[in-house]
Amino acid sequence: MTENRTPEQKTTRRRKVQAVLAGGLVLGVGAAVTLAAWNDSEFAEGLFGSASFNLEGSTDGSDYDDHDTADEAAQLTFDADNMTPGQTVYAPFYVRLDADTTINGTVEASDGIGVVSSSGENADHMSYEVYADPDNCNAADASSGTSVASGADLSTGIGSTTTFDLTAGDGAAGTPVLLCFEVSASDDDFVQADTTEVIWEVTATSVDTP
Repeated sequence: MTENRTPEQKTTRRRKVQAVLAGGLVLGVGAAVTLAAWNDSEFAEGLFGSASFNLEGSTDGSDYDDHDTADEAAQLTFDADNMTPGQTVYAPFYVRLDADTTINGTVEASDGIGVVSSSGENADHMSYEVYADPDNCNAADASSGTSVASGADLSTGIGSTTTFDLTAGDGAAGTPVLLCFEVSASDDDFVQADTTEVIWEVTATSVDTP
């Protein structure tokens, strides 16, 4: 059976359907808004301070200074103005970490002590050895220390053989280490009236501390 509706009745029903659809759309938008989430953040900051590390040296164990370049090398005092074949001479050099240093160090066996430059004919006819912490730096006592470097001649090169440690002080200079340099003239081929100059470098490396 077919329902007969007047044009006014058809228009009224269409408006009701449109109103419901519109209401549904509004409800849908409202549902989407309620999906927003809460969030919160925390921030962390780190501060990192670096250690201080500096090696200084002295020829007498009292007056320390930095000798950072070959041009500023400390002048070791050898009794070596009139050397003869077979003669051996000695000179002390003290090293320590300065008062501002906050971390321990070491002088490595591989590259801690070496000759950086030399001149003179007798550079090839003189040998050297370095002892750490001997009782004294002389013929009688040098070998009481630990041999830490040596060279068959004074040619450029690394002579380190043994590692030794350097201890930083607590607000003061670290414990000094006496290095005794022993230099010997060869019995053969030692040249008369020659002046030989050699510069050694002592390199300390910082080490981690707890």
